[in-house]
Amino acid sequence: MGVELVRGENQPLAGNRLRIHVSAAVPLVVGAVLDEGRGAAGGGASFLRPGAPARADGLRVPPAAARDHELTVDLAELPAAVGRLGVVLALPPGRGGRRVPDRFGVPAPPRVRVTGEDGSAEPLAFVLTGLDTETAVVAVELYRRHGGWRLRAVGQGYADGLPRLLADHGVPDPAAVAAAVDQAIAGPRCSAPAPPSPPAPALPPPGPAALTPPPAPSAPPPPLPPGPAVPDGSADHGAPGPPWAPAAPRLRYPPPRRHRRVTPPPPAFPPRQPRPSRPARWRGAFPFCLRRGGRWTRGVGGPGWLPYAGDAAGWSLEERLYNQVNGMFEDLARAMAGYRGAVEFADGRLERELDRLLGEPGSRLGAAVEAARDQASAARQALVDQARAALDRDLRQLTAESEVVEPALPSGCAGWESPVWQAYRPPEALPWAVRLGDLHLPEVPELRIPMLTRLPLECGLWVDSGHDADLADEAGPEAEQVRRRALETAVALVVRLLAVHPAGGLTVHLLDPAGTAAAAFGPAAEALRRAGVLAERPGGVAEVLEELALRSDLVRMASDGRGTQADPKLPGPLRGARLLVVNDFPYGFDDRSVALLGRIAEEGPDAGVLPLVVAARADAAGRGPVAADVLGRSLLRLTPFPGEHVADPWVGHTWTYEPLLPPEGSRVLERVLGEVAAVRQAHGR
Repeated sequence: MGVELVRGENQPLAGNRLRIHVSAAVPLVVGAVLDEGRGAAGGGASFLRPGAPARADGLRVPPAAARDHELTVDLAELPAAVGRLGVVLALPPGRGGRRVPDRFGVPAPPRVRVTGEDGSAEPLAFVLTGLDTETAVVAVELYRRHGGWRLRAVGQGYADGLPRLLADHGVPDPAAVAAAVDQAIAGPRCSAPAPPSPPAPALPPPGPAALTPPPAPSAPPPPLPPGPAVPDGSADHGAPGPPWAPAAPRLRYPPPRRHRRVTPPPPAFPPRQPRPSRPARWRGAFPFCLRRGGRWTRGVGGPGWLPYAGDAAGWSLEERLYNQVNGMFEDLARAMAGYRGAVEFADGRLERELDRLLGEPGSRLGAAVEAARDQASAARQALVDQARAALDRDLRQLTAESEVVEPALPSGCAGWESPVWQAYRPPEALPWAVRLGDLHLPEVPELRIPMLTRLPLECGLWVDSGHDADLADEAGPEAEQVRRRALETAVALVVRLLAVHPAGGLTVHLLDPAGTAAAAFGPAAEALRRAGVLAERPGGVAEVLEELALRSDLVRMASDGRGTQADPKLPGPLRGARLLVVNDFPYGFDDRSVALLGRIAEEGPDAGVLPLVVAARADAAGRGPVAADVLGRSLLRLTPFPGEHVADPWVGHTWTYEPLLPPEGSRVLERVLGEVAAVRQAHGR
């Protein structure tokens, strides 16, 4: 018995000493990715591969490829910096032959089972269904959450193999690590062909002589010749596998002689070393309720668990808040995936039950079939109610966490209504991240996750001013209202990007060939002029684009691919970032200007030139594929009204994006620009 998990579901882990069993129909390589949770800037990920020296912190991985593996891990012995541990499965080298398939979609899906060392906890199992062309997969992961550990069923596969998986998880030099795994698994034992088996000796005829014990041999018998080589680097003599392996008949031509191999005992845990005493986190000694992975458990501690801001890994509070928001984003995506999967399973079972009832002509009518239908519907509703109860528990936890995290966010990540803007001052250095909007799911529109993006931005922004067909009903906004709202969204984004840059660190270039942005950008443009951050160059669209494209080339050549726009090695005129605001693209753009903007959109962010384009997709498509490609491939699309166009990288949910606009009648934008102007004047910039 145990708990069968579905993809995306998570459960709490009661103990620290665990055994992770992996069983498959073909030999697999098993490893572990350890992530210290420092984000893209810090890295900190490592891969414990087969053949590597054993770790002394309670983690053991199998040394070779096999159909059955057992990993042992002591969570209490892991370093405090490790926030996530992922179990990785990969096909061994030499795949694609008769014995080893070239992808996970061919054999039966692998199965992972997690048990406690003492057997007191309820086992957790996960079958990796739905794999097709993948050759490496993250099966499950163990991660810290609110002082405890949880297990999540991941099942994320990679068709590009182990190097791509390691690269996505931040492991340094993933190609070399994958090559070391292949070398350790292949080994020198598979290099020479196995000699043929000798013919079996003839059996003596039955009779009295057969009961006579044979004479003692004068010399020891020759060693048993090895059988045909198998992909795990050992000889297969038809010996039985581990006791938990499923029995499967295999044919051999010619059949090899059988003997029994001695299966090595599972690795033992190292003796526990005395750990230094550390101050207790909880005061007092009375029971409290602690929520872990959707369940409330009782323990002994202080007044009870409460969420707090900064409950994540990181070197600074700003980095911890960023990682905590990303953890909330991922938790909500996984929890909703579990709920939707449960509802889909309940609907499918109800449909199959009704098909069975209607498929029998004699049972289509009558009280019995009505009772069976009611019973099937009641069973479906019971499953849905159970899944909704689990989702509601997770939502209550995430809502409580959001209520304490939102007020603690710094100015660049806070909403315009936050009180932190009342005490805003331009930062001395570029902060960790910036907030571009909010995200929510249709089932829970009241729970909104801040859309935080690391700085400096890796791509430009596109504010879609087109009249969406989904909003073209009577209750939807008109086309002119969409364009006006798009300009207001662009102004708010410009001010926010100015607010997160140090004073003098960002210069704005405004291109409005048609002159349609005067109403929305008029007050903001005047404030930008007073702040000294609006660059006004004589000339047309092509001249401004040529200047910024040339600046991008000079910055990349000066930094030699290693620096950024803030690199102190750059000359003074090349320091600082540039924000190019383009309104009503592609009106006023010839073919050469479109090509220059496309070049800036692709190469400019790496050199400190960030485009912010206000345009409609239909207008750009009318100018040809180059203009449409500028919007669709190189820029991050943002909508002035709520739109469902953002997908998360874990389960692929469609999230609703909402722009960040200041409250009606608020003067927070003027205040921010005034502070930027005051600091620039004080420093003589």
